[in-house]
Amino acid sequence: MQLAIQLIFAQVGRQVGIDDALNNGAATSLSIAEGWNKQWLDLLQNNTSNNLYGALTTLGIFFAVGTLLFFMIQFLKDLISYEYSRPISALIWPFVVVILLSNSGKGSILSNLTLGLRGFLNNVNQQVVVSADAGQMYQQALNMSIAEEVTGSFLRPCQSLTGLQQSQCFTNAADRINILLQKYRNTYGRRVWINRLQTKVDDIKFDKGFVSENEFNSLLGSTVQTSIKNFLVSLQYAFQNLIEATMLLIALLGPIAVGGSLLPVAGKPIFAWLTGFLSIGIAKISFNIIAVLTATVIVNGPGQSASADPDLMWFIIFLGILAPILSLLVAAAGGFALFSGISNTASLVKEKI
Repeated sequence: MQLAIQLIFAQVGRQVGIDDALNNGAATSLSIAEGWNKQWLDLLQNNTSNNLYGALTTLGIFFAVGTLLFFMIQFLKDLISYEYSRPISALIWPFVVVILLSNSGKGSILSNLTLGLRGFLNNVNQQVVVSADAGQMYQQALNMSIAEEVTGSFLRPCQSLTGLQQSQCFTNAADRINILLQKYRNTYGRRVWINRLQTKVDDIKFDKGFVSENEFNSLLGSTVQTSIKNFLVSLQYAFQNLIEATMLLIALLGPIAVGGSLLPVAGKPIFAWLTGFLSIGIAKISFNIIAVLTATVIVNGPGQSASADPDLMWFIIFLGILAPILSLLVAAAGGFALFSGISNTASLVKEKI
């Protein structure tokens, strides 16, 4: 899930930086998604005779020819031992390998099936995101945490000043923060958490005395905390891109798995390859479900309370570290069950044929 995260930690020195970061967040996410899509098409569909996928397909054919010898030995052995029942059912594998690895230059049947499977997983993932994140809960929860860090970065330089200089500094900082908050209102509407932050900034700007010293220091935060949040948000973005890279890597190894499927073993490599591909898709979907559901709890809980003052550092830690680990564990368990199901189904079909 490539959702726009308005990261403006590094651009707080210029007023135009707020507009640039907010407007370019979605464009950056979209460009990354389009970049991955183009990479998939370039490798698995466009001119596959001369690219990396074509080379791996050739290697898969070499594996198929090499393992064909073992297949024929096992075939003759079964022909002697079981007459015709079992050998005839085994003859399907050479035809499957030849059909899947046939390359016309615009993608093999295997590559087109792989692209179709990826498209199906992405459609399921998109439906999950759209249905569960109708109110942009994920972005809101992230921005609830990020907004205070950005607000603190504007106000922090004023802390060392005194008197009129400090008042002018607070006024200038508040004007810049108001631009940010108005951007949030334009995107999410008049939310309680936005108004709560606006009230804090106005109290500081006009020195109403309603903000305690602890609340003031909490709002200012620290550069260390800002850096940690920045790192953790980048970490979960890195995990999402790692999922895309891993799925593409598994797709590229498909021809080798198909070529090795003529080996006379119980667990065919093509089943392991298919299981790995689907498991990565499960990890991708699981991460998005976890992220959206947790974000919804935050937005509908402390995000709707005017008196709440939540510390959302745990949410950033959850997204950057815990959610990826949990989604991988779910994918591993699901992949194991999937592999067992596919293997048992293949054995059942083989017995029936």
